[in-house]
Amino acid sequence: MANRGPAYGLSREVQQKIEKQYDADLEQILIQWITTQCRKDVGRPQPGRENFQNWLKDGTVLCELINALYPEGQAPVKKIQASTMAFKQMEQISQFLQAAERYGINTTDIFQTVDLWEGKNMACVQRTLMNLGGLAVARDDGLFSGDPNWFPKKSKENPRNFSDNQLQEGKNVIGLQMGTNRGASQA
Repeated sequence: MANRGPAYGLSREVQQKIEKQYDADLEQILIQWITTQCRKDVGRPQPGRENFQNWLKDGTVLCELINALYPEGQAPVKKIQASTMAFKQMEQISQFLQAAERYGINTTDIFQTVDLWEGKNMACVQRTLMNLGGLAVARDDGLFSGDPNWFPKKSKENPRNFSDNQLQEGKNVIGLQMGTNRGASQA
């Protein structure tokens, strides 16, 4: 954790609450998916939050992952280089995040670069990767590799078209939130 000292008091309680959200089982599913999805060998980390963070920290694995979700020649991240310089690593993480947003992930579902780089909120990193996997499954474009059951199914839009007559009839129905429409009521 970069240049920050230990947290105390309320800050520590908040940090512990965030750390409890991290799921070790989900970590293994994500590792399995990433290694299956990537076209290149990206290695495999040892179990544990810190090992998972260090595996993703330089951004190369994430960039390989997002590139693997696009057809050959249409990769959003053109230049992927392993680097030990902090700003280069954070730049690659940022490129992944921008590409994930273009892929269709909501801005609110995307982690911040420091969440991964400093390891402040690895649960948020997991949620972003789960959303990315779920979206890749939902696209059904043949580029997803792995078990689709690893990810929650995305809901599909189900628009309703009611006629004016149906809408008028609906206004006459007594909602059960108002009480019962049978027998005596105490209201």
